Amino acid sequence: MAGSKSVYYCQNCGTRSATWLGRCNVCGQWNTFVEEVIQRSPSKKRENVVVDSQPQLLKDITGDTSVRISSGIGELDRVLGGGIVQGSIILLGGDPGIGKSTLMLQLALNIKNTKVLYVSGEESATQIKLRASRMQLDSDNCYIVNETSLQAIFSHIDSIKPNILIIDSIQTLQTDTLDSSAGSISQIRETASELQRYAKQTATTIFLIGHITKDGVLAGPKVLEHIVDVVLQFEGDNKFVYRLIRATKNRFGSVSEIGIFEMMQNGLREVDNPSEILISHRDEDISGVAVATTIEGNRSLLIEVQALVASAIYGNPQRSATGFDFRRLSMLLAVLDKKCGKKFSSHDVFLNIAGGIKTDDTAVDLSIVAALLSSAVDIPISSKDCFAGELSLSGEVRPVSRIDTRISEAMKLGYKRIFISASSKVQTHYDHIEVKKISKVSELIKYLFS
Repeated sequence: MAGSKSVYYCQNCGTRSATWLGRCNVCGQWNTFVEEVIQRSPSKKRENVVVDSQPQLLKDITGDTSVRISSGIGELDRVLGGGIVQGSIILLGGDPGIGKSTLMLQLALNIKNTKVLYVSGEESATQIKLRASRMQLDSDNCYIVNETSLQAIFSHIDSIKPNILIIDSIQTLQTDTLDSSAGSISQIRETASELQRYAKQTATTIFLIGHITKDGVLAGPKVLEHIVDVVLQFEGDNKFVYRLIRATKNRFGSVSEIGIFEMMQNGLREVDNPSEILISHRDEDISGVAVATTIEGNRSLLIEVQALVASAIYGNPQRSATGFDFRRLSMLLAVLDKKCGKKFSSHDVFLNIAGGIKTDDTAVDLSIVAALLSSAVDIPISSKDCFAGELSLSGEVRPVSRIDTRISEAMKLGYKRIFISASSKVQTHYDHIEVKKISKVSELIKYLFS
């Protein structure tokens, strides 16, 4: 006869404890342990175990995982590595209200010749219908059901036999085999494991929408991220219209790709040329603004760097960086002080990457230095200039990867001059853009402000 016992799980990291603890020893969070009742099944002897699976030689295994299904959303296909792999399980996380349900409903209504079952545990079928009407989308192959019981969901799956299953969200599901409440560590782990087994056995693709914590990480145990094949992060700010989707785990492709969307009244619109929306279009040049070329996956982007250097009103000068590493900004300021004689110790320095973009590409170093110097002397940089170079501690401008791709993107958008490292190896001759090679940051001052 199966017994039961109570254990305590940390709701932040999933750590298990036999007794209640005020502070988790693993993640350090306070008051996160919740009691859960688990069932203990009787132990089985090894000789009584029935084995259904048989080992196979690798050369005898059939199946082509390179066959992908187009989601009907080009930006999503790009991040997934070229489309949806059959039998994969994909986890989509993001802040509340960022557009996760909207994106999944658009996928369900856009995908062609594919039967989709959309399971919502948070919204009624009427609410989903209203959103679809607002998007002006419809489909003959999309089924909607409002359900939270895993056993009932499998019953619907058996009757409909969908090719794609969408769960909104994994935190609302509950299985009858456990007594704990929906959203608990054990419920998330058990329901996700059941769905994973079904996906692999039937080659059904499953999308799971997941909540995130206040720290910006996916809610639930870490085993959830290990179970799934792909983890997608939907980023953005509710105050801005642009959304970014990126993969933090992808068993079928690269994790360096990003997809960009614009949130509109009728849903999410794909942004084919993100450089145009990330750069301001002004009638006149202003100081403290420079354009950088950066690489995200296989895509080259031009982003706008904004800097403000002002006299410190209070005793200690302020330093602020949005969308860029604060410690690297401090390093760049130190290089300018040591190698160029530009003193920022008595000035407030504010740095912003326009459009809500976050970048860690070292190729933006040169544009940041140019924007800082421009703001300090209050002399604007030409709107036809852009930059691609890494700055070393010695003040040397170092080469960056894929420089030809960066130059081609700048030329395509109408820029007339690009500053790069003198050590960069440019493979192509460019007629419509001047490639200016510099070896030290002091040379940049001479070209821009002399």
